[in-house]
Amino acid sequence: MPSTIEETLDRELDVVVVGGGFSGCYLLHKLRQQGFKVLLIESASGFGGVWRWNCYPGARVDTHVPLYELSIPEVTQTWNWTEKFPKSAELVRYFEHVDKVLDLKNDSVFNTKVVKATFNDDDSLWTIATDNGTAYKATWFIPSVGFAAKRLYPDFPGLDDFKGVVHHSSFWPTEGVTYSGKRVGVIGTGSTGIQLVQEMSKDAKALTLFQRTPNLALPLHNVKLTPEMQAENKPRYPAIHKLRLESKGGYDFNADDIDTFDHTPEEREAYLEAKWKEGGFLLWVGQYRDVLTNLKANRETYDFWARKVRAMISDPQKRDVLAPLEPHHPFGTKRPALFMNFYEAVNQDNVHIVDVNKFPIQKAVGSGLVTADGKTHELDILVMATGFDAITGGLKAIDIRNGTGESLNGKWANGTWTNLGLMTAGFPNMFFTYGPHGPTAFSNGPTCIEIQGDWIVEALVYHRSRANKRMEPTPTAEIKFRNLVNDRTN
Repeated sequence: MPSTIEETLDRELDVVVVGGGFSGCYLLHKLRQQGFKVLLIESASGFGGVWRWNCYPGARVDTHVPLYELSIPEVTQTWNWTEKFPKSAELVRYFEHVDKVLDLKNDSVFNTKVVKATFNDDDSLWTIATDNGTAYKATWFIPSVGFAAKRLYPDFPGLDDFKGVVHHSSFWPTEGVTYSGKRVGVIGTGSTGIQLVQEMSKDAKALTLFQRTPNLALPLHNVKLTPEMQAENKPRYPAIHKLRLESKGGYDFNADDIDTFDHTPEEREAYLEAKWKEGGFLLWVGQYRDVLTNLKANRETYDFWARKVRAMISDPQKRDVLAPLEPHHPFGTKRPALFMNFYEAVNQDNVHIVDVNKFPIQKAVGSGLVTADGKTHELDILVMATGFDAITGGLKAIDIRNGTGESLNGKWANGTWTNLGLMTAGFPNMFFTYGPHGPTAFSNGPTCIEIQGDWIVEALVYHRSRANKRMEPTPTAEIKFRNLVNDRTN
């Protein structure tokens, strides 16, 4: 193993990209096209980002293809999907195809975690150190770690005493987990929790779902795709990929040019019913234009959603927990999951729901979890579908320091500061994608990533043409953009 930084520099680097998901692959490809010397560093054994780690039962994407893919023609024209909303395993195979077509591995290292990145004011270079002792120097540092790079684990007492097995959904064993005939507990009802319950309830002896906040889930309506179907549609792919750049959320639709109360109650019911039947995110961001700006209008959609879901749940207690008459939050202010058979699954006698708002988890014991009502929920397998230290967690997990020694963690200790959701003042030559102050979880990932990636590539080309070695936003620009984000979100 090399003992010094100098020994690791087998080539001069212009850019180091961290992360081998959509962002990293896209940036590596586009930067190489412009003649930059790039190295991609990935902690997993291959490309795929979040999809390589999230291989839990039922894991699949919530945005349909061909929206959920890179718009690189040589990739899209030589790849066929098997279903409209692919599973995680198919997405991993897709990334293998991306690599095969673009030859990304030639400029990538795997099973390597970046632990520290330090900027030197004297030569305007970043030194990027890894967990295997290797370090690299580059002018530009792009941690494309995404919004879901750092896992969150609940910290309740006694977890070490639990005699069953514990798995986090985003670190699922690649060999799988045997849960047939087992008592399974799932903590969390985000998209992951919904997908886990749908799949694991089929074979588990008993499944207990611990819920804090109801997921305002929408119907997925998945279909199988044939090569013939896609061959017919592929001539339209360039137009489809262009359309997603022009839509509000990076999809192939926008909100309709009509307000909620422009319709009579009867017209409104029929309108929302049509969106529900079509499925996907139409009921979220493809319906009335005022649903996310007018609380009364928003409540109309929530009440419609509650009626639809409550009609699917036979048990009154489960119904009130999963689809309460009074919303926990306005509809659409959290990204909804897309369900296949979730509400049918919770109707099963072997599926139990615990409202942890009423009965919080107090501790773990050898046989399971104890809630505030004194009940012990006996479990063989505990699944943490508890998500991530989202948006900033992946960036903060790296010890990033500027030329004065200031850490990114220190700068962001009391709030996040960025310009354009791409850079932060005081940390020159560093960009990040699909992160804080960006569209991120409220958008289609590949669309957001390509827009941000193209901007970064153009910026680097611009500075290279002028022999500039340094770029950073001003604090004034950062404050202005932060205020803009806060004004829009408030």
